[in-house]
Amino acid sequence: MSQRKFSIITINYNNKEGLRKTIESVVGQSFRDFEYIIIDGGSTDGSIEVIKEYAGKVDYWVSEPDKGIYHAMNKGVLQAHGEYLNFMNSGDEFYNNGVLQEVAPSLDSDIVVGKIVHGTEVWGFHKEDITLMDLIRGTVLHQASFFRKELFDENRYDENYKIVSDWKFYIQTLIFNNVTFRNIRSIVCRFVPGGVSETSAGTRDLERRRVYKELFPDRMIKDYIRLEKVESPLLELIPELNKTAGLHQMAYKLVCALLWVHGKIKRVRVK
Repeated sequence: MSQRKFSIITINYNNKEGLRKTIESVVGQSFRDFEYIIIDGGSTDGSIEVIKEYAGKVDYWVSEPDKGIYHAMNKGVLQAHGEYLNFMNSGDEFYNNGVLQEVAPSLDSDIVVGKIVHGTEVWGFHKEDITLMDLIRGTVLHQASFFRKELFDENRYDENYKIVSDWKFYIQTLIFNNVTFRNIRSIVCRFVPGGVSETSAGTRDLERRRVYKELFPDRMIKDYIRLEKVESPLLELIPELNKTAGLHQMAYKLVCALLWVHGKIKRVRVK
């Protein structure tokens, strides 16, 4: 059998209604050159019955205890045979039935990233290329990412972390391995807020620092800590200014300008 274009992987644990919504958005895609994989962590809320309803449209599924979301994602990777992998976990859903059809012609890089809808806003990465600084300041939208399968031959999701392993994976592949990257305009999915990474900001920050210590020399870590101290107070201005309609872009530009000026001042002082 020839290789499928996509492997769509859904991770679920006790989220029956979210799982149903996700499955329907996947099996409803007009582009049919994909396989669908569901990894369930041993749910007891009726999720298994939902999977069985769609069993004829799911290429592989399993329900058994796992060691966390990244262990489950790695299990999905091991079952995947598509050219590109996408993780559409339970609760999230493709933006419409034509997403895969729209994205397929753009798959010419190792990692291809689109946009997501978060509430009433479209979120996404807007630069043509990506640098380490971009990943220090944020991350790439995982649900909107399509990964060439071969990337997982060298790197898997680190199961020692609970929240930031996808972010670590981006650093390893995009920065250290210098894989190719493409940013596309397509809206890929509707994102459901309230995940672990959103509700556990303290844990996320601690885990990020562990990743820095694991991957980078001490002198680079010191630069990160300095940057973090400068940027955090400035970036907090955005929500306050955004309360006034029409000031979002102005706020963003103001913060960027302040950061730029700060950098210039620091350089002048060093001289």
